[in-house]
Amino acid sequence: MFSFQLDAVDPGTSGRAGRWQTPHGTVQTPAFMPVGTLATVKGLLPEQLRAAGAQMVLANTYHLALRPGEKTVAEHGGLHRFMDWDGPILTDSGGFQVFSLASMRKLNDDRVVFRSHIDGALLELTPERAVEIQESLGADCIMCLDECPASGESVQKILQAVDRTTRWAERCREAQRRTDQALFAIVQGGLHAELRGRSAEGLLKIGFPGYAVGGLSVGEPPAQMYATLDCTVPLLPADRPRYLMGVGRPEDILEAVCRGIDMFDCVMPTRNGRNAMVFTSQGPVRLRNAVHAKDQSPLDPECACVACQRYTRSYLRHLFVAGEMLGPILASLHNITYYQTLVRQIRQAVMSGTLQQFRAAQLARWGSAH
Repeated sequence: MFSFQLDAVDPGTSGRAGRWQTPHGTVQTPAFMPVGTLATVKGLLPEQLRAAGAQMVLANTYHLALRPGEKTVAEHGGLHRFMDWDGPILTDSGGFQVFSLASMRKLNDDRVVFRSHIDGALLELTPERAVEIQESLGADCIMCLDECPASGESVQKILQAVDRTTRWAERCREAQRRTDQALFAIVQGGLHAELRGRSAEGLLKIGFPGYAVGGLSVGEPPAQMYATLDCTVPLLPADRPRYLMGVGRPEDILEAVCRGIDMFDCVMPTRNGRNAMVFTSQGPVRLRNAVHAKDQSPLDPECACVACQRYTRSYLRHLFVAGEMLGPILASLHNITYYQTLVRQIRQAVMSGTLQQFRAAQLARWGSAH
């Protein structure tokens, strides 16, 4: 049910253009997945996501297990029917919550126990339980439970997280029952090349249909992220999809593709959109700024989304100032469209063997915009 085919590799970088076949359609890579944590990309309908160019979306195991519960989703026939999205879906295992809810959980080699951020109820997550929930949700791509160490942790703590993540990945592999879901493992190791190597080696021995790079974009400078990718990505099989988790600045996506990454997700397009910050071909725009109060130009003259084709910057600013819900909707839709356009342009550059030139021109453009 799953296959990954490389269409092109850029001659001047490690950038790849591929096609990943899933039970719910083919994903052309590089691909950016909008985040629909609770089975919805905030404020946007599935048909709007499709029109923006989205191929695949992400939902979250921890949050959906809390509400409405994976059994409710399963009774609907799975996430695809529940949220009315007929394309591929990826579910995160809850591993990021092991990191982000550190003050509300207890962790040992066997399991992690959370206090719900909603009502304080206990939620126990083992590798087996993470797989069980994701099998009930029915996503095309599911993730192994991992431990994501905080930035700045000691080498010993990161080593413990690496080895625990490997043991948990083996348990996830053994627990998997469905054959119509691709289970991805997650490489950890912080900013330490030797620990990234240890993590990749342990996971490759188990064998997975795809591999993710986790534990980045957690506060480290971009240069350290890129250096970590430089030493990690070459360790991953060339014939499997490579997924960089939670990384979403446009420049980081471009740099990561140049290093061989295929898939991305991040809340940045929609979260920033809800807060009146949009990405454009001319650089970031903060719509609440007074400079836009009487500006009748489009948000981005190079964008084909509804927000840019039908409305002015003045009107969009008015929506945010007036507290109208249409403002965050239009800004989110534009940002998703911008991201989909970017990865499509990157793919075209890989296919034509011009990724180096595209990268230089795009970074210069973003630099001048700032």
